[in-house]
Amino acid sequence: MKKILPVVLLITTAFSCTNKDNKMETYKWPVATQPVAEIKPTTRILHGDTVADNYYWMIDYFKKGPDSTKVVEYLTAENKYLDTMMNGSKAFREDLFKELKGRVKEKDESVPVLDNGYYYYKKTEDGKQYYKYCRKKGSLDAPEEVLMDVDEMAKNHPYYSVSGFSVSPDNKMMAYGVDEVSRRQYVLHVKNLETGEIYNDAVANTEGYAVWASDNKTIFYTSKNAVTLLSEKIKRHVLGAAASSDAVVYEEKDKSNYIGVAKVKSGKYIFVYSSATMSDEIRMIPADQPQATFQVFTPRVKDMKYDVVALDDKFLIVTNWDAQNFRMMETPLDKPGRENWKEVIPNRKDVLLSGVDEYKGFIVLSERKNGLSQLRIKSLKSADEHYLDFAEPTYTARNNGNPEYNSKILRYVYTSMTTPNSVYDYNMETKEKTLMKEQEVLGGYNKEDYVTERVYATAKDGTKVPISLVYKKGLKKDGSAPLLLYGYGSYGATMDAGFSSNNLSLLNRGFVYALAHIRGGQEMGRYWYEDGKLMKKMNTFTDFIDCGNFLISEKFTSKGHLYAQGGSAGGLLMGAVINLAPDLWNGIIAQVPFVDVVNTMLDESIPLTTNEFDEWGNPKNKDAYTYMKSYSPYENITKKAYPNMLVTTGLHDSQVQYFEPAKWVAKLRATKTDKNILLLKTDMDFGHGGASGRFDYLKDIALNYAFLFTLEGIYK
Repeated sequence: MKKILPVVLLITTAFSCTNKDNKMETYKWPVATQPVAEIKPTTRILHGDTVADNYYWMIDYFKKGPDSTKVVEYLTAENKYLDTMMNGSKAFREDLFKELKGRVKEKDESVPVLDNGYYYYKKTEDGKQYYKYCRKKGSLDAPEEVLMDVDEMAKNHPYYSVSGFSVSPDNKMMAYGVDEVSRRQYVLHVKNLETGEIYNDAVANTEGYAVWASDNKTIFYTSKNAVTLLSEKIKRHVLGAAASSDAVVYEEKDKSNYIGVAKVKSGKYIFVYSSATMSDEIRMIPADQPQATFQVFTPRVKDMKYDVVALDDKFLIVTNWDAQNFRMMETPLDKPGRENWKEVIPNRKDVLLSGVDEYKGFIVLSERKNGLSQLRIKSLKSADEHYLDFAEPTYTARNNGNPEYNSKILRYVYTSMTTPNSVYDYNMETKEKTLMKEQEVLGGYNKEDYVTERVYATAKDGTKVPISLVYKKGLKKDGSAPLLLYGYGSYGATMDAGFSSNNLSLLNRGFVYALAHIRGGQEMGRYWYEDGKLMKKMNTFTDFIDCGNFLISEKFTSKGHLYAQGGSAGGLLMGAVINLAPDLWNGIIAQVPFVDVVNTMLDESIPLTTNEFDEWGNPKNKDAYTYMKSYSPYENITKKAYPNMLVTTGLHDSQVQYFEPAKWVAKLRATKTDKNILLLKTDMDFGHGGASGRFDYLKDIALNYAFLFTLEGIYK
């Protein structure tokens, strides 16, 4: 058996690359002895198919098996190899980090949000990684209360996340969750806001959010399975009682469902949600009756999604029941069952109804048309309705939430690839719009120096796939520009075009940045998602490849300058497209990639596996197994040339476990025929989202950019 080899040998090799002026330059990469993962074959036999997995043993750190130490040694060796290979860009990376950080306004405040008589906001300070959570009573001129000093709390912690600030109805107590490991297993705490005392009511292994009943002493929270990390139970906790005595008010028996708890905006009801990819079920109690038994709103039905908001006199339901793009129904407060639902807004073939936000006198509908978000305001007192107007060709506009039910103000966020995040308050009665804050970009930024476009690639089946682009004005569309194409395409998640000050480091060095709105997302409606999941998943990958080819044909870039990036399920996308079209990309960045699809979906002890069956399929079924195996990146590595690659993961990742990218890289090293760069970086202290501080993550971005710039021959 081969052992992991330490990185000791340093020589250099020369190869050609191009700089931003498309002139050939020679860069000398260091060449170190690559880590070689030990081969210990494990055989999988299923549906008459026999597969040898040489690196299955890497699961042992997660399983606490006999090879746990070897796993850490291998990941450490890969980190040392990356450090050696990227050593030549060390100074450049430090400069990039300073450049990225230099655009961030360190001393800043969020726009205050009025909730139950108090204005709540976060503020950051110079040099501090985290923030302070504050409030002022009744007026912004009132004295400031610092409710939570996360900068102080996070000291001496390599990772620290605070989640779910929830203040009691009498404004005297606050529940919040803390995760110190990055596994999204939060310890729930309660703080007395009058005395500053943190109660001994700590509840471990929760989702990190609590809902207060009207009595100011009862909270409801979501409890997780310690191994699978599934949200399994909703529990009721009374302040002062031991967590071990908390009553289970709901337990989910279907392991494919996520559950959660929330209070409606009016404060009158508490809802328990159970949601799968293709079904929902809601239970409810009056918020002033915390001991009541949760009653089903309407029972779950296969392939029927629904969500509910409460008005003073009725419930509104957004559902796909006989409506692919969703419609809105209403029902009396005392008759929630589906047999009483009455249609208010019908299904529309060209418009996706994605949600509704309730106010005493208005409702705000979130819609999508032609791949773009829309906000539609309807008066509850008259027939008046109107849309907000957004002028740019590609953008993001979303309801940013106003917790005040009695308000006439809609708060929303607007951004585009050239417009920094902007928070607006919109008076739904007078139709007056007020810009509350635009994200400040330090160091100088003029949006007129950049161009954003929306173009459409033609997929192999004739489908038009939108692409959002941004680049610096003056770009020559002659194929010489490097281009980074980003994609995701899963779970119906919409990847809208938005501003990133970090991207300026790419654009200012001649890169084009592009976002491919491929199937599997929900940009073009519900069918867009359904055409990119389960037995149609291959559309996601071929759409992305077709987008890459289109951008080359339109001379935004060329083969030697095309790069791709994606994370998590977008990392699956990266793994699939390098198998299907390896010569299309000069470089790939795969972040926390979900690349061992079959093996992960077969192991129900791996966190979140059972929640994913409706997205990917259950490989215990032969048809699903065969189809998943046909695209799973790990299964489809063959002896051929692959592009340059940077792969990142986190040892404590709760969503995509570290062993997937580790196995994938090990197999690629042992199989590929090229001499292109293959790097694996493992954050030994972090998980799926990377570092928790507001600056530390910029070091990862600096590494990503340095990798791309090195391949392009850009050195400053």
